[in-house]
Amino acid sequence: MATIWRFTIQNNMVTSGNKKRGKISKTGCNEPFKDRYWCPKLQWFSKEMCPFINRRECENYEVMCGSL
Repeated sequence: MATIWRFTIQNNMVTSGNKKRGKISKTGCNEPFKDRYWCPKLQWFSKEMCPFINRRECENYEVMCGSL
């Protein structure tokens, strides 16, 4: 059975498939992968970098507006 490719951030390491590297951002937000950026809140990649400074700002926006 084939293994599913995963992108994970644990401690200070970013793992994509069987490759590992150090985490660039403090919170794990906007971690680059090829031409996309990782969003830990959505657990998926975005085409553009997140406009928020940190995760708290993202969560505050979601509370005020109802969604991202």
